[in-house]
Amino acid sequence: MVEQKIQEKREERLVRILSKDIEGKMKVYVGLTKIKGVSWAFSNAVCKSLKIDKNKTIGSLTEDEIKKISEFIKNPKLPAYLLNRQKDIESGEERHLIGTDLDLRKDFDIKRLKKIKSYKGLRHTSKLPVRGQRTKAHFRTNRKKGSGIKKKGGESASKKPYEGAKK
Repeated sequence: MVEQKIQEKREERLVRILSKDIEGKMKVYVGLTKIKGVSWAFSNAVCKSLKIDKNKTIGSLTEDEIKKISEFIKNPKLPAYLLNRQKDIESGEERHLIGTDLDLRKDFDIKRLKKIKSYKGLRHTSKLPVRGQRTKAHFRTNRKKGSGIKKKGGESASKKPYEGAKK
């Protein structure tokens, strides 16, 4: 009974992994995907390589297990196809970025494409789709909304009638 109460308290808490608060009731497999830069496949690989049960709740993890998870996500020893930064342009190595590093790197990549005036960069500057989607019906960002249907009796009843019609 006492162990059950302790278990419930652990599940109610928020666990902070890599500057992201995750609810304790979530399973490890699902909870790790809440971290920016961690996909479902990457989360599965973390659980398999650290031999942590995927269906275990995050609230029931010990401090040591949380440290192991955060260290492994920072420096993963996984195949290159699971990493999100393969063959980095500047360094040429395989890396895995998470959180704000991922956002900053993405912004730098887009700025580089704009600077060298590649096709993708030109599409980004003109705020059009980059990956070949059709633009006939969508992506009309500069269009004004239609005026819609005017209500009967609303504005027209309050205005003066046309004087030229009564002559």
